[in-house]
Amino acid sequence: MLKDYKELRKVDVSQWIEKRDGAEYLNWAKLVDLLHENGAEKVYFEPVVNEVTGSSLYMTTQEFKDSKGNTNRVYETAVKIVIDDLEFIQRGPVTNGSNPVKDNSMSQQRLWNCQTRLFVKGVAIRTGLGFDLWLKDEFKIDKDNWEDDLSRHDIFKIKERCQQVYTQKLKDGLTVKEIAEKLHKTEDEVKALFSYFDTLSNFERDLSNIDTKSR
Repeated sequence: MLKDYKELRKVDVSQWIEKRDGAEYLNWAKLVDLLHENGAEKVYFEPVVNEVTGSSLYMTTQEFKDSKGNTNRVYETAVKIVIDDLEFIQRGPVTNGSNPVKDNSMSQQRLWNCQTRLFVKGVAIRTGLGFDLWLKDEFKIDKDNWEDDLSRHDIFKIKERCQQVYTQKLKDGLTVKEIAEKLHKTEDEVKALFSYFDTLSNFERDLSNIDTKSR
């Protein structure tokens, strides 16, 4: 019998992680081995066939073009995963690392890579095995999306983080003078750095309020 979620979540898969297309992968064949080693009797996955086209590739009829004129029809695929009595479908986009696969780079290998990754992801979500790999991956995606949207950045959040770290150093036993010395600054210089956040915030406000129509 397969071990429960909490036990499988503790299995360290880091030694089998590979990097491909800028992303981290757990080899699907090794995952099958690990499932068997942890109690599974039957493990396999197979592509789900698109009944309309007879292929395991799904796509929209609408074409999307990037700035270079490359087209993409939002490709997806799905796999059926079987682990003993557990059977489910895992669906996802066909990607090259974190980038969508476009018409000019679609291939059977890209599709297969996506299907094996869906197998690994589906197993992680439902059994816990290798889940931390995906947790890290999702945090990275969220971080990248956040960093791309400058309107969501808050300079006072940065100030708050710095203040929290500063306060913790004081709680750990350092004095104000010792913190300044370790930063190779005077105490006044450290205080001035914290005030820069307010200065920058005011600068941004004043810059935004400049009336370009009154020239």
